Amino acid sequence: MDGTLAVMAAMFGIADMVNNHCDVGCLAVRDAPARVASASGPVFFQGNDIGTEQYTRHELARSYGPFQPVAGLSATSQGDLWAGLGVANDYFFFNTGFYVQLNFMPGVYLRDQGPVLGHRLEFRSGIEVGYETASGMRYALTFDHRSNGDITQVNPGLETVQFKISYPDD
Repeated sequence: MDGTLAVMAAMFGIADMVNNHCDVGCLAVRDAPARVASASGPVFFQGNDIGTEQYTRHELARSYGPFQPVAGLSATSQGDLWAGLGVANDYFFFNTGFYVQLNFMPGVYLRDQGPVLGHRLEFRSGIEVGYETASGMRYALTFDHRSNGDITQVNPGLETVQFKISYPDD
């Protein structure tokens, strides 16, 4: 996996901004639903399942155009830690409750027993497909990729597939 998810997040986010937000200010600040999320699932390195990851994320209560700030923290069963800040962008399917979210988060990778990823700066980009209930609870499957974006010659990447539950942070 390469930076495809990051490029998709940027392209769809900019298109959403131009098509749906620029009439009131492309990056105008607006209220957004704050959420806390917890996810868990396998970690893959070069196609091999190498353990599990627990991931917690907070979506802040504001948005800049279509971009909602997010903060995340994860820990693997091998003792590796990752923490980052970035943005997420939701796309809903009419009024069905089904949605797709793209996200991009630069972060710090602290290796313990896990793989060498080439740098402490690791970019996490992902796609989430899920359902949001009337009460604001979300249930989703996520896929993400982490790599250093070729800022070093060593850049093997890491993927996760997770089940995620989000709830409103009122």
